[in-house]
Amino acid sequence: MRILDTILPILLLALFSPITSYSDPTDGATSVPLPRLEGQRITIDGIMDEEVWSDAVLFDGFYQYLPVDGRHEVDSTQVYAWYSPTAIYFGIKAYETHGEVRATLADRDKISNDDYIYIVLDTYNDQRQGFIFGSNPLGQQADGIMRDSEGSRFFSSSNSGSFTQDLSPDFVYTSKGTITDYGYVIEFEIPFKSLRYQSDLTQNWGFNIIRKVQHSGYLSTWTQVLQANASFMAQNGTLQSLTDLRRGLVLDISPEITSTVARAESDSPWDSNVRDPLGVNVRWGVSNNLTLNATVNPDFSQVEADVAQIQFDPRRAVFVPERRPFFLDGIELFQSPTRLIYSRRIANPLSAAKLTGKTGGTNVAYLSAIDNSEVFLSDLAPVYFNALRVRQDLKGQNTLGITYTDKIDGSHWNRVAAVDGRLVFNKIYSLTYQTGFSFTGDPGSTVSAPMWQFRASASGRKYGASFSTSGFHGDFNAESGFITRVGVAQMTFTPRVTWFGEEGSKVEKFTTGITLDGTWDYDRFTRGTGPNDRKLHGNTSYSFRGGWSGGTSVFYESFKYPKELYTDYFVEIQNNGVPVDTVAYTGTDRLINLGFWSFLNTPQLNTFSGNLFIVAGRDDNFFEWASADIYFIDVSLNWNPTDKLRFNLLYNHQQYVRADDKSTVGLRRVPRLKAEYQITPSIFLRLVGQYDSNYVDELRDNSRTDDPILILDRDTGIFERTTETRANRFRVDWLFSYRPTPGTVLFLGYGSSLQEPQSFRFRNLRRFNDGFFAKFSYLFRV
Repeated sequence: MRILDTILPILLLALFSPITSYSDPTDGATSVPLPRLEGQRITIDGIMDEEVWSDAVLFDGFYQYLPVDGRHEVDSTQVYAWYSPTAIYFGIKAYETHGEVRATLADRDKISNDDYIYIVLDTYNDQRQGFIFGSNPLGQQADGIMRDSEGSRFFSSSNSGSFTQDLSPDFVYTSKGTITDYGYVIEFEIPFKSLRYQSDLTQNWGFNIIRKVQHSGYLSTWTQVLQANASFMAQNGTLQSLTDLRRGLVLDISPEITSTVARAESDSPWDSNVRDPLGVNVRWGVSNNLTLNATVNPDFSQVEADVAQIQFDPRRAVFVPERRPFFLDGIELFQSPTRLIYSRRIANPLSAAKLTGKTGGTNVAYLSAIDNSEVFLSDLAPVYFNALRVRQDLKGQNTLGITYTDKIDGSHWNRVAAVDGRLVFNKIYSLTYQTGFSFTGDPGSTVSAPMWQFRASASGRKYGASFSTSGFHGDFNAESGFITRVGVAQMTFTPRVTWFGEEGSKVEKFTTGITLDGTWDYDRFTRGTGPNDRKLHGNTSYSFRGGWSGGTSVFYESFKYPKELYTDYFVEIQNNGVPVDTVAYTGTDRLINLGFWSFLNTPQLNTFSGNLFIVAGRDDNFFEWASADIYFIDVSLNWNPTDKLRFNLLYNHQQYVRADDKSTVGLRRVPRLKAEYQITPSIFLRLVGQYDSNYVDELRDNSRTDDPILILDRDTGIFERTTETRANRFRVDWLFSYRPTPGTVLFLGYGSSLQEPQSFRFRNLRRFNDGFFAKFSYLFRV
């Protein structure tokens, strides 16, 4: 009950206290009527030589936003805009006289290392989220959804300001670009068929333009967006009096055919009977603001294998993002402060349908799916999923939402219900909360359990702070969602102070502060006991002239023994090397950690860019629950020798070295090399090689007796001594891709997984599976 005493006053205050809203963001700023031009013929070619552009409205006078806000942009930008009854058009003239234009023939959503333009359209003018339509100077596209950040961004390595962007959704639009002697030109045509918007005959849209200049590292915006503001979206301008927008019938039908042949290890025969090959996806625009999607037997294979991820803490699950086309349309409407809806829980659906959109001030997202735990339709073993997300806009930028999920698997079922909200007031303050319960049923029993999450942030220009707390009961179960860890409660407080350099100085921005963090077992928290894990971090982040950025944190931590990880551990007590007894494993009550982490991001240096993240110091050795010297390294390097050829090298390194004898207890190394050749804007070849080398030493009671550790097999009652283990796996994939528009694709690929006894020898490699696959789908847009 103590937890309710703590949380209920916060929720009641948030729900019923007076709400302070923003003033109209167009007051004294940018609110512009857009010309409506009919009967105009235009070719999107990146030249802007048609007469119609002389009748368009001009947006210029951009401001810097990152790393330093409020200053006028260094390289000027001119944006021309108008609309027809069926589409909206933008022409951009980007002047770049202080450095070289950076542009490659990048694949979709891969233009972050180029100069680029983002068009932001808040089609409901609700200052909460908007569509992104982007292009680099050659017309290569990146699109998705933008919304305000809800968590702390003070020491983020991305330096992305007060917004987040999800580039997963793909929309149909046209963009072409050309490089000129003064910079570059891009033309956009965005059909209203590709948008959801208000149903009013005449309406206003929130609007902004974001420009990234790679040679300086500057991000600029059309309106003056200030960092001393909790909301990016509230600082957009407005396109006024858009009238009589016509989408016509919005009906997309995408039939698809897939074919796969695979085989297992050694001389196994090829098996082509893998899955049913025919499927279809349908997208229907029920109205301007509601979309119905349906699918039957979709191909939910991954075109590119997920990048291997390494766990820092074995108690926390690793998140893998959604990539599958059916789920990506409208995915932003299913999101809530806690990830209670996670579509990758639906693995092999027979069919699925979803309704997404906005009516009045209410966002609605509903998903229903029949998953198949078997491979073939003829062997149907159904699992039923339902997920509902509703969010109501309140005064200003405040919201109130509900989330409900339901999973039924035979006689087993799981449901989650939660309420959440967000409040923004006095421009720099924001509050976000969510609380709910899970209900899990099996024959003869039903278990319910609570969760909560609360975040508060103050985003002043020089001073700021964030506070967050969350709790998940040990029985909280979100089988349709993704929770990194249950059975814990956490509190984090992060104050900071920021200095901005004078214009032209080497250090453009410097932020420092601390992080105070406590993590409790849920029961300890409700009893009012001190935290299991305590953390104190001293943080800095910095931005240098020319686009370089980095950060460093020194940490002091204390971790309490997590006995739930070691219930099957025992110690073989020895006397002069001879076993004399077997006793239950009891780890050291607390381990003290001291170390640092640091990151460095380069700008795009001609053809090269990269980032580096390092963690080193004394930390937990979870293998044996003892102190160890740790070395974590993440490296990403990008090389574009031509505008068509690109290479990306990722390397993850995680090593634990025992503090006493300096022996390695655990070592995992994962290099990944990806090479892509973009033959045309819609055709590319890709080759990916990933090596995963994992070594774990024989375990011993390193924090106390140094005697061997035994693992109890609960089924047989036998104690087994741990042994040194090595796993060396190599995965290679190649892909031919033809994707002229979202929904129309041709994929031809091959993947092979191999292993060898010794790391990185590439000798005696033995295949344990491989396969060819092909996919063809075509978008019929009625």
